[in-house]
Amino acid sequence: MTTLKAACIQNSAQADIDASLAEAEDLTNQAVAAGAELVCLPEFFGCLNSSDDGLNTGAAPEDQHPILERFRGVAQTQKIWTLLGSIAVDTGEERIRNRSILLTPAGEIAARYDKIHMFDVNLKNGETYRESAQFAPGGDAVVAETPWGGLGMTVCYDLRFAYLYRALAQAGASILTVPAAFMRTTGQAHWHVLARARAIETGCFVLAPCQYGQHGKAVTYGHSLIIAPWGEVLSDAGDGAGFAIADLDMEKVSEARKMVPALQHDRPFTVTNGAATPNRDVA
Repeated sequence: MTTLKAACIQNSAQADIDASLAEAEDLTNQAVAAGAELVCLPEFFGCLNSSDDGLNTGAAPEDQHPILERFRGVAQTQKIWTLLGSIAVDTGEERIRNRSILLTPAGEIAARYDKIHMFDVNLKNGETYRESAQFAPGGDAVVAETPWGGLGMTVCYDLRFAYLYRALAQAGASILTVPAAFMRTTGQAHWHVLARARAIETGCFVLAPCQYGQHGKAVTYGHSLIIAPWGEVLSDAGDGAGFAIADLDMEKVSEARKMVPALQHDRPFTVTNGAATPNRDVA
């Protein structure tokens, strides 16, 4: 298929899973009514609350996960491809996994991706986050097959690691997903420019659903984005509940890559201390 209508849901999850899922499902149904064939939800869209006791993301084993079970039913009922931006999965290990799951219109799991890069940062306003204390990083990049081509799966903080997106594009991705719960502080500074850069660098469509609002002590940025391979923002959900939606002409991927075939121009190089002799004749 060469065209796709995609939507990025923008909800504000809380500790109450049922209430969070009710909002996310309602927005999904609205997006489908607007024509969406692929619906992408944010990171931890079914449960997110930060308190003095830690981060609550509703972790459960995958085969018993209430968030996954609920949205498998949504995918089946609506007959849509659905990206569960991420859910917290208890694998029986010491730390849990931040897992993105792609569902087919039959509600079957087409692909899984465990977030590779952990959000361990110290911001100058006193905000401190240590994702690695609770979550184990994944080790595999994933490109899922869809009717519209390869879909490269990432999550939130991955957005800052350009080499991951380049590798996904070179492995066949035409669409890149970046479900997020980007903090307001970093989102205001970096969200738009990083998402646009990943699209431009790879010649891919970028689908970036992001939560908004207050989640206990945490505040997320919103501004869910759909970005074209040339870097244009096709849709921005702004602040508050809603969704970004846009038509994706998949021919734009090859068009952008033909004009700037950077994915074919990798060159080996070494890093020196700056004292290397230039590779040219000196008169």
